[in-house]
Amino acid sequence: MPTKREQFVQSVRARRLGERMRQLREERGHTLKYIAAYLGVEFSTLARYERAEWPFRRDYVIALLDVYGIHDEGQRSELVGLAQSAWRLDQWEQTTGHYDGLLPPTSEGLLPITPSWVQAGVARLCVYASALIPEVVQTRDYAEAIARQTVQDPREIDRVVARLVGWQQQFDGKPPTRLSLVLEQQVLYRPVGGRAVLAQQLEFLTRLAERPHVDIRVLSDQVGLHAGLDGAFMVCEPPAPYPPVALVTHLTGRLLVEADRANGYVEIFAKLTETALEPLRSVELIHQAAETLTSDRPKATAGNQAA
Repeated sequence: MPTKREQFVQSVRARRLGERMRQLREERGHTLKYIAAYLGVEFSTLARYERAEWPFRRDYVIALLDVYGIHDEGQRSELVGLAQSAWRLDQWEQTTGHYDGLLPPTSEGLLPITPSWVQAGVARLCVYASALIPEVVQTRDYAEAIARQTVQDPREIDRVVARLVGWQQQFDGKPPTRLSLVLEQQVLYRPVGGRAVLAQQLEFLTRLAERPHVDIRVLSDQVGLHAGLDGAFMVCEPPAPYPPVALVTHLTGRLLVEADRANGYVEIFAKLTETALEPLRSVELIHQAAETLTSDRPKATAGNQAA
């Protein structure tokens, strides 16, 4: 029979806690061997806690916060709380507002578990977009056009746009994050920000598709029923052995989904990839849409074609 540890799924909470405890240890200049000896465990055991292979024990977290000199009650409460909830694999809700986190902060400068944190350091992002170019590949002008419609405080627009565009730096890293993107064909014709802004956005996509670690596919508008009709989503695949998680945006916020529920999104994305056009043909369609926008000829739509 498997032990409780063997049954543990490496939750996002456990990963966030392990990462922060490792950061605190390294900032204080302590080795794994030294801290493990303090706790009375093998250094390999402490390494597993920090990698979230095992759930960090609450009493260990409390003891290490004393060693690391963390006396602020807010910080201690949040870290201990993550240790207590490391087993939880529920769906998390992020409501709309200026805070970007999936868990509201409990005090100043703590451990927000944000969409950008979830995406950071992943091996692969799988994105299905049904209405708009997804955030991770938006140009600044395209992102600003959306922000002006969705962000209530005008002073927040520049910050929101800078954060969205900043996500794209992970595609230039070493190694770069792999990107698999499936776009509904109608997205190519929705003039967000106007024709010139959309044309610039589509040209950016064609350049992005030239990178070997980027796979962009278009789901033809001739396809009828398909696996993605419930709406857009993103699957974040961290390096092994961490399991994938899914991010789902809806009208009033965003959901983070873990474990078996996330695996369902992995399967749906695989089906969408099979249904979509091949990358070469997809890039041709994107390029054609961009050329049409920059020409004097208006884009023919299904409605005026019928007319």
